[in-house]
Amino acid sequence: MRSIRYFIPIFLIFLITGVILLTISSFVTWLAFLIALSLAAYFMIYAVRMKQKRGRKKWEGVHIPSLFSLSIVLLPLFFGFAIAYEGYVGWRSVTLAIIASGLTITFWSSFLTIPLAVMSKLAEIREDEAPLRSYPKVSILVPAYNEENCIADTLESLIEACYPNKEIIVVDDGSTDKTAKIAMQYTSEGVKVFSKENGGKSSALNYGLALSDGDLIIIVDADSIIERRAIKELVKKFENPDVVAVCGNIKVLNRNNFLTKCQALEYIFSINIMKRALDTFGSITVVPGALGAFRRGTLTAGGLYDKDTLTEDFDTTLKVLKSGKVVQASSHACAYTEAPETMRELYNQRMRWYRGNYQTISKHRDAFTNPRFGLLHRLSFPFLLLNMLMLPFISIIVWASAIITIIEGSWLQVTYLFLLFLCLQFLASTLAVLIDDEDKSLILYSPFFVAGFKHLIDFWMIKALIDVLFRKNLRWTRAKRATHL
Repeated sequence: MRSIRYFIPIFLIFLITGVILLTISSFVTWLAFLIALSLAAYFMIYAVRMKQKRGRKKWEGVHIPSLFSLSIVLLPLFFGFAIAYEGYVGWRSVTLAIIASGLTITFWSSFLTIPLAVMSKLAEIREDEAPLRSYPKVSILVPAYNEENCIADTLESLIEACYPNKEIIVVDDGSTDKTAKIAMQYTSEGVKVFSKENGGKSSALNYGLALSDGDLIIIVDADSIIERRAIKELVKKFENPDVVAVCGNIKVLNRNNFLTKCQALEYIFSINIMKRALDTFGSITVVPGALGAFRRGTLTAGGLYDKDTLTEDFDTTLKVLKSGKVVQASSHACAYTEAPETMRELYNQRMRWYRGNYQTISKHRDAFTNPRFGLLHRLSFPFLLLNMLMLPFISIIVWASAIITIIEGSWLQVTYLFLLFLCLQFLASTLAVLIDDEDKSLILYSPFFVAGFKHLIDFWMIKALIDVLFRKNLRWTRAKRATHL
C-alpha cells in the first residue's frame, strides 16, 4: 500500500527520539518528552472529535486556548520544581527550566502536526479518483504592479490551464513598466486587461472582483505559474457545499542556489505540514495570494479585501474563518513562484510577510478569547500564536542557554539534544517530501532548519514583531523579480 511509506518516517521519529532520550538519561528531559507526547495524544483525540462534529454550533471538551495559556505559564514552574527535586539550585535552574519548557512545546507541536498531516494525505488519496462533476464559471484575478519580467509566463500558464469555463482578468495597479503592454498582447486569447491608479494589492483585487462575474473567484499573483490541472483541482473542492475557500499548493520555481533550495524545503515542510494539519478540520488560516479560491458570496459578505494590513490574504482568510466557514487545501492545485535569490531580497519579502502577519493577528486578536469563532478560536489561532509569537523566542532562548551550558562544560547533553533534533528534522523533512512527491535532494538541507536558516527566520520574525509594536517602517517591501526560466 502507498500509505505505508508515510508511516515509516513517523515510526522512526518516535523510535530515534526514544533511543536518544535513553542515552541522555535526564529526568527533566524525559519529563519534557512524556508531557509533550501526552498533550499531543489528548489534542489528537480532541481534534478527531472536532472533525466528526464539524458544523455543529457548540462543542464539548476542554477550552483549548485556556489550556494553551495555562500550559505556557505553568510549564516553567513545573520544570523549576522538577529541577530543584534533582538537586539543582541557583540561576542555572532557571536556564534548565526554560530549555525543558521549550523542548516540551517543540515536541508537542511536532508530535501533533505530523500525524495530522499524514491523516490529510490519506484522505486526499481516497479522494483522488473522484472526477469533477460540474464546471461553474471561474474568474481568475491577476493583480499586477511592475511585473514585466513575469506577467507573460503567468498568463500563458492560465490560458493553457485545463478548464473550459474561465475568464482571466488582469488588473494593472498603476505599473510604471511594461506590465500593461505585455498583458494586452494576450487579449486575443480572451484575457481582459484593466488599468487603475496605484492603490495597493487589496484595491486591485477589489477592482477586479467588481469587474468579474464568475461564481468562484481565483486569485493568482502575477509572478506565479500554475499547473495545467490546478483550476480543476481547486474547483473540485467546492463540490462540498460547506467549503467556501480553498488554498493552493505553492512551490518554489527557481532552485538554483543555497538560499532558494532552503526556501523550497521551507515551503514543503514548514508551510505544507501545518497546512495539511489544519486542512484536517477545514480551518486553514491563509489562502495565499499566489493561488487561492473563494466563493464570490464569501468575499462580498466579508467586506472584500481590507487595506489595513500588509498581508491581505491572511486577513481575508481569518475573516472567513470567523464566520464559521470551512477553508480547505488542495495539494494537487500547484503554483510555482519565484523565491528571492539574495539575502537582501529575502529580507524584504519576509519583513512584509511577518509585519503583515503580526498586524493581522493583532487585528483579529478577539479570535483567541471569543468561543463563538469555533475552530479558529479552539485550534487554529492558538497554533498561530505558538508558531509566530512563541517558537521564535523559544528557539533563540534554548540555543543561548545551550551555549551557556557548553561553556560550563556540560557539552555532552547538549550534543545529544542537537543530534535528537537533527534526526527529527531530517525525518520530518523526509515525510514532507514524500507526501508532496518532491525532489528528495532537498532533504539534505534539513540540518539548516535546526541551526542556520531557521534562526535567521526567527530573528526576522522577532524584528518584525518589534517593528509592529513600535509602528516602525510598516510599508510594502518586495523582492526583485527575474525572468522565469
